Amino acid sequence: MASEAATKVALVTGSARGLGLAVARHLAARGERVHVVWRSEGASARLLRDEFGPRAHHADLLEPRDADALVRAVVERDGRLDHAVHAVGEYVSGPLESASLSDLRRLLASNVESAFVFFGAARPALRAARGRAVFFGTSGLSGFRARRTTAAYAAAKSALFVLVKSWALEEAPHGVTVNLVSPGHVPHEHAHPDTLDAELLGKIPLGRPGTPADVARAVAFLCSDEASYTTGTELLVSGGWLL
Repeated sequence: MASEAATKVALVTGSARGLGLAVARHLAARGERVHVVWRSEGASARLLRDEFGPRAHHADLLEPRDADALVRAVVERDGRLDHAVHAVGEYVSGPLESASLSDLRRLLASNVESAFVFFGAARPALRAARGRAVFFGTSGLSGFRARRTTAAYAAAKSALFVLVKSWALEEAPHGVTVNLVSPGHVPHEHAHPDTLDAELLGKIPLGRPGTPADVARAVAFLCSDEASYTTGTELLVSGGWLL
């Protein structure tokens, strides 16, 4: 077991449930000191406090003041921030003709603005630790292909991907890597019904849907020393979906 001083410190947003929580638990299981975040009070928040204790935080990551206070609390408690994982991002399904302007604004705020605010707050601590940042995309971004039912969501994630690549370029001189992990269909308790569509799941080339553990392992790899020369890239965790 690594010493307390050598143990990495991770901050995982969107960790009240779903894939963010799976990532937080996976990093904790491999020995990292993991901080988690919730936005809305409820049963999930109470469970986070029970499981992660003083490393569970409340913050609205659309508010720069909250994001700054969150990172400050992490560093004050554990002295550093090595891994920043941003698993925040609302999802909306349906054709563009049925999407409202408020839908688009909400998707951009949740998926892009929150990432911008979060990375701005985490950047100084990550530079100090020569750390890793990982954001969540969605499969199929690299081809900028048309979408029938997820165009607004994919547009928001595409904007995030441009930020990720640009942050990677800016932060490379500081030793900070910035990458995107893009899941495909990953059923879980809080997943959107689209993820549970048997017809879609049957089209996955590897023959099965993904699991939260698949995604958590991919994030852990991007946070590891083995990925220290990997930056500005998208790691697909989709079983070959959209090949």
